[in-house]
Amino acid sequence: MNGKRPWWKTIVGLVLTLIMLFPVYWMINVSLTPTTEMRKSPPNLFPIHATFEGYQAVLSDQLPYLGTSLLIGLGTVVLTVAISAPAAYSLAKLRPKGRGAMNFVLLIAQMIPGIIMAMGFYAIYLNLGILNTLWGLIIADSTLAVPFGVLIFSAFMSGIPDELMSAAKIDGAGTWRTFRSIVLPVSRNSIVTVSLFAFLWAWSDFIFSSTLNSGGTMQTITLGIYKYIGNNNQEWNAIMATAVVASIPAALLLVIAQKYVAAGVTAGAVKD
Repeated sequence: MNGKRPWWKTIVGLVLTLIMLFPVYWMINVSLTPTTEMRKSPPNLFPIHATFEGYQAVLSDQLPYLGTSLLIGLGTVVLTVAISAPAAYSLAKLRPKGRGAMNFVLLIAQMIPGIIMAMGFYAIYLNLGILNTLWGLIIADSTLAVPFGVLIFSAFMSGIPDELMSAAKIDGAGTWRTFRSIVLPVSRNSIVTVSLFAFLWAWSDFIFSSTLNSGGTMQTITLGIYKYIGNNNQEWNAIMATAVVASIPAALLLVIAQKYVAAGVTAGAVKD
């Protein structure tokens, strides 16, 4: 059989890719288009008179929001990995009673609409006095990432040979040291996968941010874009420039970590 892919499949793939990427291109195009040319019909397909006024507005108006989102994203990553990795190790290797029911609960937890969780958090945070705080938002964002993290870690750790656990036990390592010295190092791909998705969820979150931190002094980039649209609904180049800048960290992380993500999601065994 001829191993070459038919040419028409390549053409179809390119066309579909261009269609999916066109909104991204149009976002960049508008971010470089002067405000005076926005009212043209039809609009220019290319930024003929490109301007960086929108990006200057981002640096002056939106930079604090970007910094806040970065802090919340990193905090969510740390909290998610710190909770989900030990929990998955317990389910995968210590095999406690009721682990099947626990896995089912984790699946159900991911199906709960975010707005319902946000309303519940609002009442709890109001009583605890952590409304409009970064820590409160980090905890809320972690509730979305932890169930996913436990499932990913558990799937990977289940494939770690029990012989490794037995060898560590013979050498005198306890449960915690085995987890820290044996399991975590070989779970690198899963750690990167869980960390990436946790960061992306926190970075793109709007529901929790608008519900739990709308009155805080440090707000996220999603709220920054929302308020910017409300206050400057004619400055579309600045709005799109903000969207472009907000997309860069996520895009870079996906490009850098793609091989680890592919290995982490499909992992179920450890090669000898």
